[in-house]
Amino acid sequence: MAELGGGDDDRPLRKIGRSFKELAAAVDSQAAAAAAGGVGVEVAPFSTACSLVSPLFGCLGIAFKFAEMDYVAKVHDLADASKSIVTLQALLDHDMERDCVRKAGSHSRNLLRVKRGLDMVRVLFEQILVSEGNSLRDPASKAYAQVFAPHHGWAIRKAVAAGMYALPTKAQLLKKLSEDENSAKTHMQDYIVASEPVILYINRLFLSRELGIDW
Repeated sequence: MAELGGGDDDRPLRKIGRSFKELAAAVDSQAAAAAAGGVGVEVAPFSTACSLVSPLFGCLGIAFKFAEMDYVAKVHDLADASKSIVTLQALLDHDMERDCVRKAGSHSRNLLRVKRGLDMVRVLFEQILVSEGNSLRDPASKAYAQVFAPHHGWAIRKAVAAGMYALPTKAQLLKKLSEDENSAKTHMQDYIVASEPVILYINRLFLSRELGIDW
């Protein structure tokens, strides 16, 4: 993958950090307004922010190629859904009314899988920030094991394990993202902090409707 440009708008980590800070603020506002009948987090800005995460999977190479393809397709579905469904709450309710929440290709199923992609990146960034050295194998392996592996069969897990040997180094990843170590640390931390309430909010949407989050 070619190195990304140096302009601020061409630096994925910065755009991701900004967008998820805005999403986290929307989650906080929704929580505060819930008692007054707040409308909830909107699908359109959510899917836009999620789309900014897509380049990160591409930067990780073959080990996460499956995740990149799956994630991108499901974010596109949510973006299409936003043309007719305003909020994430309404999206789940829409599928519940049609009894298709768990069906392949449903908006709700896609939302759950996009959420896992966001969570994987969050854990990956956490592990990168606490790891020493130039290898991404340990941070990426831990992130995959924690978030994706419980939902994957043996064949996919084996393929991912093999792909871990083709991961870029930390220095190569930062070069692709047009960041140095200090700036990357700042923007990764921004995403870690901002994404957590967003992920928890989506979990609550499913759990409050007794839909579960482990399927």
